[in-house]
This record gives sequence, structure tokens and C-alpha cells, in this order.
Amino acid sequence: MTQTNILLEAGTNELEIVEFYLHEQEKDGSTYKGYYGVNVAKVLEIIRLPKVTSLPEVRHKAVQGAFNLRSQIIPLVDLALWLGKIQVRDESSKVIVTEFNNVTTAFMVSGVNRIHRISWEEVEPPNAYVATLTHNTITGVVKMEGRIIFLLDLERIVQDLNPHLGLRLDEAIDWASGGRHRAIVADDSTVIREMLKDLMQKANFEVEAFTNGRDAWERLEDIRSKAAAEDKPVHAYVQCVISDIEMPQMDGLNLCKRIKEDPALKALPVLLFSSLITDKLRHKGEVVGADEQISKPEVTTLAQKALSQIKARGWS
Repeated sequence: MTQTNILLEAGTNELEIVEFYLHEQEKDGSTYKGYYGVNVAKVLEIIRLPKVTSLPEVRHKAVQGAFNLRSQIIPLVDLALWLGKIQVRDESSKVIVTEFNNVTTAFMVSGVNRIHRISWEEVEPPNAYVATLTHNTITGVVKMEGRIIFLLDLERIVQDLNPHLGLRLDEAIDWASGGRHRAIVADDSTVIREMLKDLMQKANFEVEAFTNGRDAWERLEDIRSKAAAEDKPVHAYVQCVISDIEMPQMDGLNLCKRIKEDPALKALPVLLFSSLITDKLRHKGEVVGADEQISKPEVTTLAQKALSQIKARGWS
């Protein structure tokens, strides 16, 4: 099964997910079918389990080895094992080949059901208790046809397996020389959001962080109202918006579209900071008017682009 590439209009707050499942063995020996999902935009293709070659000295036991797919060597991760579960394997096991953060990784699962087109409004963020219990590996919950589908934070999994892919800021740069600025940041991943907030603060930004686009938009509406009441420009309160694309309730593309269509807010630079910034998907950000699009984990580039956009407007 290959990616369908069903076209979605940018900024409509829709997404497509590939629903897959894991046959998980319980402690009593019984089998449980757990349902999970991943954004179609991250999926290159879905294949049968290939011949896998072991890798020497892997960091995590979930990395089963690597395989050759059209002259590209791709690491294979046993997703159930990474989640701390025991997968019941059989010949029908499937492999989901993904690409994000400019990295190709394959995940072994029990099977794939179908592709669903849904609104981000249907995706519920996990509550604090569920997030804690799952070590922040779930970014969203979808209730569909009598079952619960968990959207996994694949970025966190890849970062855990490859620590050098984590967010890093070049602290050799003199970030304090250009003055301090205010930014609104939206990212649904708890780990990424906190790291990004900390790093942007080191880059001399005051940061207000939100878990999804809707909360960020409501904050911008408050700022717009306050600016109007005090007869000041919006940039007196915030100078840029940094947003992930994939988020429950409202995604980054829809957030950007709203900002750029609002007469009072449209001058704000919007920087999309996402694992989905690729040559194939960059046009979606262009359609909604994003000022910059930076692929994770390039935080240094993100901070430099944000400062450049602010300076170009004469707000520094």
C-alpha cells in the first residue's frame, strides 16, 4: 500500500490519518488490539515485513535492524516494543515507512486498517493524567466507530532513538545584541513545546506557549482587542507567531490562514516550525501566507528567521 496523496486544501483544519493496529499480548496471555494513527503526510508507503539485517550496538532494543528499500537503508523500529508492549507477530505484519524531520524511519505494526479524513476539531488532546501515564507519547485521541485511536508522537520516538536529532540552539551567537522580543508559540508535543520555549528564551524572546492553534488564536484575539482599546499596534504586544502544523483542535495552517486574513493581525510574521516542512508539502504553507517555513529541529535557523522578519518590519 502506498501513500494515496489525496489532496487536502491548505488551511481547512483537516487531516488524513492512517489507522493501524498492534496485536498486544496481555500479562494473562490474552491478546488485545490497540488502535493508533499517524498523519498521512508523514507516510511514504506501507509494505510487507522485509528481510531485516541486524545493526551493531543499537541504543534501543526496539530497533530491529535495517533494510534496503530502493537503494536506501532504512532503520526498522518495533513500535510495540518501544511502547513497552509485547507484539504478537505473524506473517501479516506490516511496515509503515515514514519521513519527517528530514529523516526516514520505518515502524513495524500488526496491520493497517484504512485512511480517515477528519477535522482537527475531532482530535482531542490527551488530558494531563493520560499524558503522564503514557510518558507524553500521545499527541491526540480520536473516537471513531466505537473505538479509540491514539495519535502517537513519532517525533518524540525518533528523537529518543536519535538524540542528535533533538532541538538545539547555537549559543555561540550573540542573541542579546538585537533587543528582546515577544513570541507566541504553539506546539502540541509537551516535550518539544517546553524545549522550544526554553531555547527561544535563550535567543532573547519572551515566549507564551500554547498546546494547540485554537488556544493561540484566542490569545491573539485578546491581544487584538487590547491593542484596539489602548489604540496601539498589535506588534506592541507580540512580534511573531511560531507554530507547529499538526495540532488538535486547530492546526498551524488554519491558524496562519486566520492571522493573515485578519486586518489587525496580518502584519505579524508567522513562522511554521514543523516536521512536515518538505519540498513536497511546502506549498501548503505558501498558500496560507506563512512568512517562513523551517523544518524541525533547526531552532537556530528558526530564531534567526524570526529576528530577520521582525527587523524587516522595523520592530526591533
